[in-house]
Amino acid sequence: MPGVGKYGWRSIEMTDEHTKGAINKAKGKVEEGLGKLTGDRQQQARGKAKQIQGSAQQGLGNVQDAVRRP
Repeated sequence: MPGVGKYGWRSIEMTDEHTKGAINKAKGKVEEGLGKLTGDRQQQARGKAKQIQGSAQQGLGNVQDAVRRP
């Protein structure tokens, strides 16, 4: 059966958008944390924005997966 792994479960494929989204969310967390540590509100805001961008990219990956599923 296509898409079924060796143990009988469906394999989960991460699209490029899933990966990019996860990376952007992690970068955003780090940037926000550095902003909190240094008291730089602009850096905190950039970090939060990057996290939102990452979430949107992951959402796009979910849509792409839904379209590809048979």
